[in-house]
Amino acid sequence: MITEGILGIDVGATGIKGAIVDPKTGELLTERIKIKTPKPATPDAVLTVIKELKRKLKYGGEKIGIGFPSVVKNGCVLSAANIDKTWLSYPIVQKYSKSLKKQVYVINDADAAGLAEMKFGKGKKKKGFIIFLTLGTGIGSAPFKDGKLLANTEFGHLKYKTSVAEKYASNSAREAKKMSWKTWGTELNEYLKMLDFYLSPDRFIIGGGVSKEFISYKNYITIKTPVEPASLQNAAGVIGAAMAAADEMYV
Repeated sequence: MITEGILGIDVGATGIKGAIVDPKTGELLTERIKIKTPKPATPDAVLTVIKELKRKLKYGGEKIGIGFPSVVKNGCVLSAANIDKTWLSYPIVQKYSKSLKKQVYVINDADAAGLAEMKFGKGKKKKGFIIFLTLGTGIGSAPFKDGKLLANTEFGHLKYKTSVAEKYASNSAREAKKMSWKTWGTELNEYLKMLDFYLSPDRFIIGGGVSKEFISYKNYITIKTPVEPASLQNAAGVIGAAMAAADEMYV
């Protein structure tokens, strides 16, 4: 059994990833394992996957950190935009801590990825107001002021055009509508322009799988505020989840 480091879990719409992480350095101490997200992704079904990840990684430590695609407050899941509705009001910290026989810490998945990127990635040692965005199945957001997180924001659900922003500017929207990088990059620019107008950040950092494709759409991002891709890419979620557990974050 591995007792060094902390098990970080990143729960996504298509896959649930896990790795044992050194939260002080951001280094993965094991391979990052991904298991397909069950359908439907109910609390019990997701728990089964996390138990399997814990078993495969031979984790014997005392804490588990989970990045979860929802607003999480007081240990409970409070939103369910892109997850099964049975999660609403579910006391995830209490239930999962009991079932896994470990102390579990749960934060929003974008917040987790943002924590990692700010400490070990493009946000390292940067001051000011920085907005970290994950563009995947939806749009996750994590704003930081001088490195301090404002947890549980949902900038992807801001009203935009005839719906909400993530219906236009997420990566899933790009794929579903078969948008070219130019078309999608222009749409993303309009969304960033809106955030820029209302929030006046000093910098945007773009995370999620599309961060590694930044060269394909960067020329269509024309706002004056600096926009750059995240450097940790798909590892950010598990690293940030482990960091949250190490710091015993309870939001």
